[in-house]
Amino acid sequence: MNQSLLTSAATSPKLRRAVFLDRDGVINRALVREGFPYAPKHFSEFEILPGVAEACAKLKAAGFLLIVATNQPDVGRGDVKQEVVEEIHAFMCRQLPIDRVEVCYHPGKGLSDCDCRKPKPGMLLHAAKELGLDLAQSWMVGDRWRDIDCGHAAGCRTVLIDYQYDEALHQPPDFRVGNLLEAANLILC
Repeated sequence: MNQSLLTSAATSPKLRRAVFLDRDGVINRALVREGFPYAPKHFSEFEILPGVAEACAKLKAAGFLLIVATNQPDVGRGDVKQEVVEEIHAFMCRQLPIDRVEVCYHPGKGLSDCDCRKPKPGMLLHAAKELGLDLAQSWMVGDRWRDIDCGHAAGCRTVLIDYQYDEALHQPPDFRVGNLLEAANLILC
C-alpha cells in the first residue's frame, strides 16, 4: 500500500485559512465611469479605502492569510506598464499585512484564454497549492461578479462589496456588505 495513504488526519499538516481580496474596489478606490469600475492607470490614482487597514489587521489577528487576487488586463492590452502595477503592489504591501499578491495580466476580452483570469479560479487554486490553504474554510471578497464566480468555483465562501455597479451578478454571493471592514466583521463573527 502507498505510504502516503497511511497518513492519518491527525498527522497530516493542518491547512490554513485565507481571505482572498480583489484589489480595485475592495482595497483601493475603483475609478467608476458610466457605472463600471476601472483600475488606476497611474500610481498617483491609487488610494487605499478607509477602513481597509483596520479590516486587514483584524483578519490577520484572527489567523487568516491575506491574499490579493487581481485581474490587471490593462497590462496585457498595453494600456498600463507592468512596472506601474508592481509599484502599486509594492506600496500596498508596505501599507497592509498582505501575505501574497496573485495577478493575472492577460488581456481578456477574447484575446487570451488562461486559467488565472477571474472568474476562473486559477489564482486561488495556485495560492492554495503554494500555501497549503483550505479553500472550504476560506473567503473571497470582491466587488464584481467575476470575484463571486471565482470564489464559488474555488469552493470559498463569498462576500460582495456592493457598489450597485451597472452589471449583473451571475451567481449570488453568500453575503453582501458595504465595505471591507463590514466584510471582516462578518467573516469574524
